[in-house]
Amino acid sequence: MTRARMGILAAAAGLMALAPSTSRADVLTGHPRILCTAVQATVCSPEGGCTMGSPWDYNVPQFIEIDFDQKMLSTTKASGQDRSTPFKNLERNEGKIFLQGVERGRAFSFVIDEASGDASIAVARQGMTVSVFGACTPIDSHGAH
Repeated sequence: MTRARMGILAAAAGLMALAPSTSRADVLTGHPRILCTAVQATVCSPEGGCTMGSPWDYNVPQFIEIDFDQKMLSTTKASGQDRSTPFKNLERNEGKIFLQGVERGRAFSFVIDEASGDASIAVARQGMTVSVFGACTPIDSHGAH
């Protein structure tokens, strides 16, 4: 994998870690913080087509915390990656959570179902897209996962 692609995937990984899964998560309605896990990732480029695999094949973090009050995406402490990314837009509408942001030449967008925790994430930069499917669950008010 090229150095540039590794950098793109590392950044994308920090931005996405959610998506639809076959299992059901907890209801997310009203929770200020959630924890999401990546289930499947796909990377596409104009010259190479698309490849699909496990998120860790593309350096996508296993878990990501979303703090809606602080508008921040962060890797968990246990990951040892210490990555965080702010997001600008947040909307809760018709049972879905939508969040979007831009960082380091990349645009990212999350769609999370509040009732099931299923999530779909897309990250785009010039010449490459990364999509991730995953699942989310609330983080309790004491910070335990």
